[in-house]
Amino acid sequence: MPRITPISWRRLRSVFERDGFVFVKRTDGSHWIGEKPGVARPIVIPEYSEIGLDIIQANMRTAKMSRERYFKLLREC
Repeated sequence: MPRITPISWRRLRSVFERDGFVFVKRTDGSHWIGEKPGVARPIVIPEYSEIGLDIIQANMRTAKMSRERYFKLLREC
């Protein structure tokens, strides 16, 4: 299994959009909020040039997304 590495916020948002999340941008700030039916709380993606491993893994846990699913969606982006 490959390692999870930092990626751009646009690519990470695309991964979660392919998983069914709908994103809206807050009126203030630079964070995208993603919601999906059946997921207890929203995921947050900041507009950083590189999103670190900690944020990626936290969002995957919140979304109950497996590593296999993450890499499958990442290849599609």
